[in-house]
Amino acid sequence: MSKTVKGGKRFGFAALVVVGDGKGRVGFGHGKAREVPEAISKATASAKKKMVRVPLREGRTLHHDATGHFGAGRVYVRSAPQGTGIIAGGPMRAVFESLGVADVVTKSVGTSNPYNMIRATFEALGDQTSPKSVAQRRGKKIADLLGRGQGANAQAAEADAAAIVE
Repeated sequence: MSKTVKGGKRFGFAALVVVGDGKGRVGFGHGKAREVPEAISKATASAKKKMVRVPLREGRTLHHDATGHFGAGRVYVRSAPQGTGIIAGGPMRAVFESLGVADVVTKSVGTSNPYNMIRATFEALGDQTSPKSVAQRRGKKIADLLGRGQGANAQAAEADAAAIVE
C-alpha cells in the first residue's frame, strides 16, 4: 500500500509468514512496516508466538480428513497414502511444508485471499485428533478404538495400536 503525502509517496509493506519445525508444530503471523525486512521479522516473531501442535500419522500425513472455514474461505484437507506428495495450492502448501506433512490432498473453495486461506487451514488442522488422545480421553486402549479389541483379531489390533503413535 502507498499513502500520498506532501513529499511524495509513503510505502507500507505487509508480510504473511508461516513457521514450523517440520515435526508437527506450525504457526503463522502477520507484520506490517515501512520496510520489507522489518515487516518480515515482525511477522516471524508473531508466528513463533502463535505456534500450534498438530498430531501426525506416521510423521507424514494427517490422521483424518477435516474442513475449516474462515470468512468466505473454505478448505478441505484429506490424509493421503504414501507417495502422494503435498497437493495444495499457494499458501496452504507453505503450511504443510513447514508442518512436516509429506502426503496430503487439499482443496480451497470460495476465496484465494491468502490470509483467509491460512486461517481456514489452521482451523482444519485444529480439529485434528490422534487415536492416542481419543483413547486417553475415553479411557480405552487404542486397540479397542480400532474395533478389534474383542477376541477374533486381538493380536492384529495390538500390532496396529503399537504402530500408531503421535
